[in-house]
Amino acid sequence: MKDNESKNRERLNIPIWQKINLTVEEAAAYSNIGINKLRSLADEPSCPFVLNIGKRRVIKRREFERYLEKVNEV
Repeated sequence: MKDNESKNRERLNIPIWQKINLTVEEAAAYSNIGINKLRSLADEPSCPFVLNIGKRRVIKRREFERYLEKVNEV
């Protein structure tokens, strides 16, 4: 049984650059921007890269990358 569990975990261990959505923590590690700064950006009503799923907030990776390409300062 434990062998099946570890196989399932390996399948779910997707590299960050292949994920469609990221947690705030993953986005912070991916972009080298602090978690608190990302949360404050995501709190803005016009934030183009945030997706709210119920109470959970995730970062749309591609939109986040586009946003970072356009801005000169965060």
